[in-house]
Amino acid sequence: MTETLKDKTVLVVGRGGGIARAVTMAARGAGAHVVTAGRSQESLAQTYADEPRISTEYVDLTDEATIAALAERIGRIDHVVSTASARARGTIAGLDRDAVRLSFDTKVIGPLMAKHLAPQISDGGSITIFSGVAAAKIAVGTLAVAITNGAADVLARSLALELAPIRVNAVAPGVIDTGAWDALGDERKADYFHDVSSRNPARRIGTTDDIAEAVVFAMTNTFLTGTTLRIDGGEPLT
Repeated sequence: MTETLKDKTVLVVGRGGGIARAVTMAARGAGAHVVTAGRSQESLAQTYADEPRISTEYVDLTDEATIAALAERIGRIDHVVSTASARARGTIAGLDRDAVRLSFDTKVIGPLMAKHLAPQISDGGSITIFSGVAAAKIAVGTLAVAITNGAADVLARSLALELAPIRVNAVAPGVIDTGAWDALGDERKADYFHDVSSRNPARRIGTTDDIAEAVVFAMTNTFLTGTTLRIDGGEPLT
């Protein structure tokens, strides 16, 4: 990968694995210094202990005071990426109100951290948030995920207009092999992946690298703003 982010500072909010880790490593590979932040700074510090140009911070996107404190500590930055999520799956009869609220608070209200971070974003900088395929392909059992992701799509467009010329975009992954599906067990996971990949036009399951490449593109394409990049293998077409 060319150093399209050379000497830039990128803040990545999320866990130490899956998509957040892939984005962190891709941004560093493109030349950036990466600040990773999440609710478990200790876990992040262990994950990136031996990795140069990666530092760790604490933030809880459901607690605005911690966002303001993070902004004060890190100073000037070039790009912000929020991968944080809290899923609330199930049909409406069984949905837990608090779980739905947490999902929305983390993925939609949380990225309003732009309130504190936007004044510190350098010229040519950007914010990338995460939506998801559930907003484009409605299915029983994903109601809360769908409305949260749909709100994230609208948030990206709204912030792009209000914060201009800071660019704001969303990335909407499809089914990605992040390890989150391991809870299904090997057999059920294999069956599910086979079913999805046999129907989507890409004829495969997505990888974390697919998503990380899209995030780097969103950060570095200076004419891209107010857009949701759907990295989903064409799943909504099926």
